[in-house]
Amino acid sequence: MVAALTRIFGAHNLALAEDVVQDALCRALEVWKFNGVPDNPAAWLMAAAKNRALDVLRRERTVRTFAPELGRLLESEWTLAPVVHELFGPGAIKDDVLRLMFSCCHPRLPQPARVALVLHLLCGFSAGELAAAFFCGEAAIEKRLSRAKKVLAASHKLFDLTESDFPARLSSVQRALYLLFNEGYHGAGAQAVRTELCQEALRLAALLLEHPQASTPATHALAALFCLHAARLPARMDAAGNLSALFDQDRSRWDPALAAEGARLLDLSATGDELTPWHVEAAIAAVHARAPRAGETDWASIVSLYDTLMQIGPSPVVALSRAIAVAQLQGPVRGLEDLLAIAGRERLNGYPFYFAALGELQLRCGRSALAREHFQAALAVARNAMEQRFLEQRLRACEAR
Repeated sequence: MVAALTRIFGAHNLALAEDVVQDALCRALEVWKFNGVPDNPAAWLMAAAKNRALDVLRRERTVRTFAPELGRLLESEWTLAPVVHELFGPGAIKDDVLRLMFSCCHPRLPQPARVALVLHLLCGFSAGELAAAFFCGEAAIEKRLSRAKKVLAASHKLFDLTESDFPARLSSVQRALYLLFNEGYHGAGAQAVRTELCQEALRLAALLLEHPQASTPATHALAALFCLHAARLPARMDAAGNLSALFDQDRSRWDPALAAEGARLLDLSATGDELTPWHVEAAIAAVHARAPRAGETDWASIVSLYDTLMQIGPSPVVALSRAIAVAQLQGPVRGLEDLLAIAGRERLNGYPFYFAALGELQLRCGRSALAREHFQAALAVARNAMEQRFLEQRLRACEAR
């Protein structure tokens, strides 16, 4: 809705587009309470936004300028309604979503601000969700969004997908989709797993793949990563609704069609000469997907791939994942050494699974008391009820030793 409305109103009226979306959502809350949720809620909301847009255009077109490229089409009553109807068509909305994604990645904005703006405008992330995704405070995120919206509004029109700086903006769009998927897969909000966010990341990645310029090897690698991880979503929670660790998942519940699509996309990603973090992460996910049981995982290949990832895209989270793989290959003592040697590990102080990994490896070394301390530290920073229950289970495992 924001994408379609910004296309109509112009980027300089971004706040108006957001207001119209908010009006449509409030209208739904009022009407659905009495009439029930319609069979197609998305279509209902789109229709409400379209009708509200027509009202705004008719009321304010004499005092406000709208999308400059639409010009007199929005000024004439003869062409106003047909143009708005056309711009709310499925094909037009797809194009407008792409335009808005790339518009958010303005060269005057730093990379984190570009990604935050995409997640906020197109994916509905709140300041709190963005703060969790970026490991920073809400106040900092709100300032970042405010500055980014001012830059976007100053451009007056959405980005033309044929412009020369398309490739430069593409990496920011890819990064935003990566964070969107991660937020769904490793959610920091009220739910540990948010399947709808993963599905939205898959949908937006598919939009990129449909566009000739955006369908690069890196985009194929990113889409492959999404598919391979999404294939495991059905097994991420057990029948009781508790988080299930990778080693404990029922692999018969993994989605074979998504895994196969991920493998296909990963093959297509190898056509260029560029190696991105998405390529390596997708290759790691593919190794997991090929193992029929956790005990048959090729940990040597996974550690080697993490070594490559640490060279081209190092981060404390990557180092954490590598240390866990090292523990599987060389034993818990070596894994603990690598965990404690992570550069910048203070950035993981709010990440419960760093402490959980320490606890797990201490438990495997037979040090139940130390393991308990680490699991308690993890529990203190758990982000939702699912994570709390998972960590409480691990604490009980310490007591059973």
